Amino acid sequence: MMPAAKHGDPQLGVDIHLCIVPPGTPVPLPTPHISVVFDPFDYIPFIGATTTVMGMKRANAGTSGIVVHIPPGFPFAKPPEKDDELFMGSATVLVDGELVLYEAAAICLHLVDTHPQAGLAPALGSVERAHFYKWLIWMTNTMQAMLMHYFYADRLVDPGNVEGARQIKAHAQARVGECLKQLDTHLAVQGGEWMLGGRFSALDPYAWMLCRWTRVFDERPAREYPHIAPFLQRMLERPALQRVIAAEQLAPPLV
Repeated sequence: MMPAAKHGDPQLGVDIHLCIVPPGTPVPLPTPHISVVFDPFDYIPFIGATTTVMGMKRANAGTSGIVVHIPPGFPFAKPPEKDDELFMGSATVLVDGELVLYEAAAICLHLVDTHPQAGLAPALGSVERAHFYKWLIWMTNTMQAMLMHYFYADRLVDPGNVEGARQIKAHAQARVGECLKQLDTHLAVQGGEWMLGGRFSALDPYAWMLCRWTRVFDERPAREYPHIAPFLQRMLERPALQRVIAAEQLAPPLV
């Protein structure tokens, strides 16, 4: 069984820092450090982490920590930063026996393949299956990727570059807006209640999740689009989604 990371977990590691070695020469030396997983972002209402591991907020790739470096016998040329970040892992992880799988789209494909009786994807080799692949990849590679830029704009600029992060966030929101227009148009013309028309599939909860993330937008979140809004309501009426909302203790507004 693979371990699950959570807030409060200790970390040990070694990295390289410049230290002043007599007679005053800066030399790169291995530097041990210890840190504790803790990310204030996970405690922000509505957009913070809702999943817990043993009663603590879950950790994943991108979760921050507080780190202390241990000088290797010489003073540092420049004090190391006290912030840490988990680079390995994923925001979405599936454990299926011995299989540990990450990347949301990969998990969706694994679930539809291992549970064909659920009918969550069209038949292999069909035209409908090709469209299923198209929309799944579009959501994870285009819309979701831009949403990550919106929520984590500060990670794409130098520390302290508040204006740069603000610009990235604004442009990301605008780009997600274009994605929402495309999604709204698709729902208007596809001839049914769901992403694949009259057939419910794994695409629909994925689309609902991404639309839910836009609820914090200061301009036109997904719920304000004429065809996305009723789609979101249809999703909310599904018993399975209600069970997820209850299990994850999701707080309103849900979309």
